[in-house]
Amino acid sequence: MMTRIILYGVILLSLLSGCTMAPKYTRPEAPIPHEWPKGEAYKDISSQTDSPLAELRWQDFITDEKLLKVIEIALTNNRDLRIAALNAERAMAYYNIKRAELLPALDATGTGTRQRVPADLSSRKVTGVAEQYSVNLGLLSWEIDFFGRIRSLKDAALEEYLATEETHQSARIMIVANTAMAYLIYAADMESLSTAKATFKAQKDTYDLIKRRYNVGLASEIDLRRAQTQVDTAIKNVSQYTQLVAHDKNMLNLIAGRDLPEELLPEGLEGVVPPKDVPPGLSSEILLRRPDVMASEHRLKALNATIGAARAAFFPRIALTTTIGTASAELSNLVRSGQQTWSFSPQVLMPVFDARIWAAYEAAKVEREIAIANYEKTIQTAFKEVADALAVKGTIDEQLSAQRSLVEAASETYRLATLRYEKGIDNYLSVLDAQRSLYGAQQGLIGVRLAALTNKVTLYRVLGGDYYSGDRARPSQNASR
Repeated sequence: MMTRIILYGVILLSLLSGCTMAPKYTRPEAPIPHEWPKGEAYKDISSQTDSPLAELRWQDFITDEKLLKVIEIALTNNRDLRIAALNAERAMAYYNIKRAELLPALDATGTGTRQRVPADLSSRKVTGVAEQYSVNLGLLSWEIDFFGRIRSLKDAALEEYLATEETHQSARIMIVANTAMAYLIYAADMESLSTAKATFKAQKDTYDLIKRRYNVGLASEIDLRRAQTQVDTAIKNVSQYTQLVAHDKNMLNLIAGRDLPEELLPEGLEGVVPPKDVPPGLSSEILLRRPDVMASEHRLKALNATIGAARAAFFPRIALTTTIGTASAELSNLVRSGQQTWSFSPQVLMPVFDARIWAAYEAAKVEREIAIANYEKTIQTAFKEVADALAVKGTIDEQLSAQRSLVEAASETYRLATLRYEKGIDNYLSVLDAQRSLYGAQQGLIGVRLAALTNKVTLYRVLGGDYYSGDRARPSQNASR
């Protein structure tokens, strides 16, 4: 009968301990404009009516087959992403620990003592040996969460897990973007290397021609030396881009987590299929679903729950210890009838004066204010990143058109200067200047084309990527079950 009373009491106390003293959470207002920036640098932004990111997976955004395979390798082998996933698993384990503290822990204990008792301590005034054995099953100091202290800590642990999960997803998007960036940079440097090699060959052919003319007295020594400087400069450029290509390949291998096969590496920008365009949509509210913004909000919610735990510390803490079992002076009698024992020992701890409780409560409120500021700063940073990418998007086509026209003009100038030199109309200095201008324009065109391609990747990343694309469920839905 007593066992039933204890059991019913435990169930009743468990049902009563469901409150929490955490303040009601309200999402802070985003300290950014509702619409994207406007002006000369932001063209055709207002014409976009919706963002396709909810449907556009990275597998659809990246259209180059080789790059797709490289990204898949990186997502499988990258160590930073693996660490981020393990951090999420660890946070989930901590949350399960906090959640388990709400439930009673059932323990079994067995004890046995045997001691010599002197006559003056014995009730029978006879020296003897006293024995006692017991086996018990019960709850050992289970805190009943009347005021939600443990529940608030459990909620804080849940939000920390969700923040870590968002960080994991942010790392995943970053790996996709960084792999694409490194791939495009490698392609651009490979194309620059090809241009440098072609320039070297042209300069070497020119030098050989001038040297033959110099040997027969048709060219001056100064023209020969000027041609030699161009050959030496071209050799230096080839060496520099050879070094850059090696560095780019090392970076790609680091991101991918393994050595990439040569057949997956691009030969230049010309062979790379551009990623799809990503319109940003009209509203800047899309930034609220970026993983880093959501992670910051989850940390804010965690600190909001911590305030509940700090408030609950002002109220009594009730702990319960209860056991049922058997005890006997002889080990063989433990299982006999009539040897049953039970104990019921509630304990109430009421803080009367403890300055640390007030200090902890004030610290929790300050921590929440810091988290609000960090959340707002994260949103502002995200808005700035998108605005910068939109400024590039609105101006890069004009830059690309102008650079291509510059290359055409420089190429024609070089052709005409070479003809005039060969006919003896101009000296070699005009050819030298034209060649330098052409090489600089060609390298500039490669840089602008690279900027146009990488800007698409950047815009895709800063808008949040494909975080909620397809059938992927939100972490909060999974964790709350």
